[in-house]
Amino acid sequence: MLTLNEFHVDFLQSVISDSESRGLLKPQSFFELFCEDLVDIGDLSTNYTIGEYTKGNMEVYGYDYDEERRIFTVINFHFFQSDEIQTLTKQQLQSKFNRLKRFIKASIDGLYLDVEETSEAYSLAFNLYQRVKAGHVDRFRLMVLSDGKATKSASEIPSETVDGIINDYRVIDINYLFKIYSSHNEGSSYDIDIKIPYLEIQNDSDEYQSYLSLLNGNQLYEIYDEYGQRLLEQNVRTFLQFRGGVNKGIRNTIEYNPELFFAYNNGITATATSVEMENGFIKKIENLQIVNGGQTTSAIYAAKKNGRLDISNVNVQMKLSVVKSPEKEGEFVSRISEYANTQNKVNKSDFFSNSPFHKEMKTYSKRIWAATMGGSQQRTHWYYERVRGEYLNEQAYLTPAQRRQFAIENPKKQLIEKTLLAKSENTWMQKPHVVSKGAQYSFVEFAEKTTSQLEKDQLAITENYFREAVSRIILFKAVEKIISNADWYENAYRAQTVTYSIAYLSYWLKKNNQYLDFNLIWEEQQLPYALKDVIKIITKEVYTILMDPPDGFKNVGEWCKKEHCWEVVKKAKINFTLPSKLLKTEREQQYVHKEERELKKIDKGIEAQKFIFETAFEKWISLYAYYCRQENLRDLTITQRDILRKFTNGQLSVPSEKQAEILFEIYNRTKELGWDV
Repeated sequence: MLTLNEFHVDFLQSVISDSESRGLLKPQSFFELFCEDLVDIGDLSTNYTIGEYTKGNMEVYGYDYDEERRIFTVINFHFFQSDEIQTLTKQQLQSKFNRLKRFIKASIDGLYLDVEETSEAYSLAFNLYQRVKAGHVDRFRLMVLSDGKATKSASEIPSETVDGIINDYRVIDINYLFKIYSSHNEGSSYDIDIKIPYLEIQNDSDEYQSYLSLLNGNQLYEIYDEYGQRLLEQNVRTFLQFRGGVNKGIRNTIEYNPELFFAYNNGITATATSVEMENGFIKKIENLQIVNGGQTTSAIYAAKKNGRLDISNVNVQMKLSVVKSPEKEGEFVSRISEYANTQNKVNKSDFFSNSPFHKEMKTYSKRIWAATMGGSQQRTHWYYERVRGEYLNEQAYLTPAQRRQFAIENPKKQLIEKTLLAKSENTWMQKPHVVSKGAQYSFVEFAEKTTSQLEKDQLAITENYFREAVSRIILFKAVEKIISNADWYENAYRAQTVTYSIAYLSYWLKKNNQYLDFNLIWEEQQLPYALKDVIKIITKEVYTILMDPPDGFKNVGEWCKKEHCWEVVKKAKINFTLPSKLLKTEREQQYVHKEERELKKIDKGIEAQKFIFETAFEKWISLYAYYCRQENLRDLTITQRDILRKFTNGQLSVPSEKQAEILFEIYNRTKELGWDV
């Protein structure tokens, strides 16, 4: 397993790689990468926004607002940029916190009036002012991020109340990030002290132990108030507020019949990594995760927090499963999420983590070699990282020599993160307003689109798609760099300008029935000079448009999230010409698409045949017996049942590719139904 020092070195390499590929300063890359990890585990919400203001004795780089808990977070950082882990002192932290406190006070006093309206800082200062004046902030959370390691005494700073609002102080250092990486559930380990009754459910499973328990409304409120979205990080849905009938029913029950809540509500389904008991009560739960019942939890919380309702007579049943096998935890929790969530409609994207898309992308990322660059003879891969930390984890048990070879073949700058892929693809699909809402919103949109596409056409993800997707990532990063180096760029709203500029190019091509030859980017692993020249023209014009929002939209960041903004940009008449050498004809596009699909069919057939022969024959016999039961007879077509029967009877010693695909499909479908074949 990797040590803290090795993790620190890897994290710094990520910062350097990100900085170089995107044209950012290292502190900017450090801050963005750090915050993305915190959004991932729920320490920051999807409302997190970059907003830099450094002037005089005030300093802030980003902010977040948790609407449910009414917590406004302001973020500062201390980046050492050292090869060795440095100690973060109490004096350094106090200085950073004091700068944040002064900014909060100035913002409450109307700082936004003295800030340029089109700057990111204006959005931050105005949002803070507006929410405080409206009485929508119960707590400020002052957060300092660092690649150093804080001592316990330095990081434990007590909360204080300023002008009736609680100020909490959070220090998130490299050790905290390391715990996130090390934890099996992708979140830092935490214990919840509690006292709840339980009934142990007897079973012989090696995977889990289950308990039935009961939580009082106030207990659930306090847990959510403390841990927020971290409790729901593996949950498949977010709170729908009181829009749906189910949630209105929950609120009505809390308000008018709280004593009947237990009878009316399905309760919550949760997992944990361990529990401690004492005198017939569960007294401690480690890493509690609510995988079903997120809306119940949020509704109870909102009823007390916003509705000021009494929840002391509300009781909620909890089905708690303690996962015994850490290596199976992710799969086990995912399965519980999928099977338990039937109360409301669940979007396809909610289960995207189980999509075959990931397997396809991972297979191609390991198989396809990128073109060499700059005279080098070393071929490399673009590494697809489905789960945060996967790239680092794959190196955990390699020897030093093997790690060096891995790094050479899978350079950090060629790491494909799923959220970056989503931003790049959504941008090319002309959804810049969605991308501007943040990485998480963008990812959900991408998951919806991709899952629907795969349901219609299992041949959609081909080698050519992989190469073009990588080329679009190269394009995305190159545009970031072009904007960062432009003399007209004023260090604000780069992300929005990037996505709107590329989306405009995509729209222009489609409108003119033209196709960009992504193979030129793939072969060079960079943008052709002629394309860079076009990008420079588009980005400057788009930036000018975005910085001049219509009346009522002085906040540029919020304006960019509106579809109307995209409609305005699309109407722009930007003068440029794309040289024919950058394009390919419609016939060429169709030919490549057809050829790739034919190859994919062959690959799928061979893969299915390999799977059939590698799977124990006893499992196929069991599978056939399952579908011979009276209640399951109609689950297969006559052709499917006939092929399965012939194979188990020995009549198909070598199934054809088509027959193997049918057997493969039957096997996977049955597994998805929850039967462990």
